[in-house]
Amino acid sequence: VAALASAVSADPAKAGTQWSASVTWRGGFRTEAAVRGFAPIVSDEPRGLGGTDTAPNPVEQVLAALGNCLAVGYAANATARGIALDSLRIDVSGPVDLHSFLGLRPGHAGFDEIEAVVHLESSAAPEDIEALHEHVLRTSPVGHTLQAALPVTIALADR
Repeated sequence: VAALASAVSADPAKAGTQWSASVTWRGGFRTEAAVRGFAPIVSDEPRGLGGTDTAPNPVEQVLAALGNCLAVGYAANATARGIALDSLRIDVSGPVDLHSFLGLRPGHAGFDEIEAVVHLESSAAPEDIEALHEHVLRTSPVGHTLQAALPVTIALADR
């Protein structure tokens, strides 16, 4: 992390990155997301929502993305600060009201709120852990994305 920060400081153009995924429908409610050269990320819905329950659904993947991003932030920044982590688990949850998704009434179709509880064990001083926590909250890309109103453009491709 320190080497990357140094490289970006020396050449600010290195800070600009672009990320992408390509999602293909596989029938029913199953999809596969292709990301770089990795194995596909499968998505499905629970049986109670009409799926076959073979993989996490998209809202669960959003929660996992936040937890994963926070975990990377804690691990990287703890290392940079000389803080040894003994264990780290982040429990992430949130309610979604299905009325809008199902077309039963207009309104918000996504999470009403998201809560993350960080279980971090370390022998570091409590004030060092608190400073680490505050830094991670200020610098989490997924956390910031979920907290910000940002433009999202979704367009049909030319047919």
